[in-house]
Amino acid sequence: QVQLVESGGGLVQSGGSLRLSCVASGGRFSIYAMAWYRQAPGKQRELVAAITSGGSTNYAASVKGRFTISRDNSKKTVYLQMNSLKPEDTAVYYCFAGPADYWGQGTQVTVSS
Repeated sequence: QVQLVESGGGLVQSGGSLRLSCVASGGRFSIYAMAWYRQAPGKQRELVAAITSGGSTNYAASVKGRFTISRDNSKKTVYLQMNSLKPEDTAVYYCFAGPADYWGQGTQVTVSS
């Protein structure tokens, strides 16, 4: 069983930055593909960024060039660096580990205009 705990969310002004962290406990973190999803009020959960066990990354078009996903296997942690934040980035951000489909509890990110 893998547990994922996110942190780093908060309130930031438009144009600001935040770094989300997701720490995993249990399981073999280094073999998991990790991802960040987000869900805004009234909208479906969407993929933001993903990173494979080998370090390959992919991003949603809406965040490409602004967000960076990275991982530190020694710390069992995946990060999401978010720069140039926009009000439309406001959502609950969830950490995900695959392929066993583990989810964190989510962390709120609010970007004010």
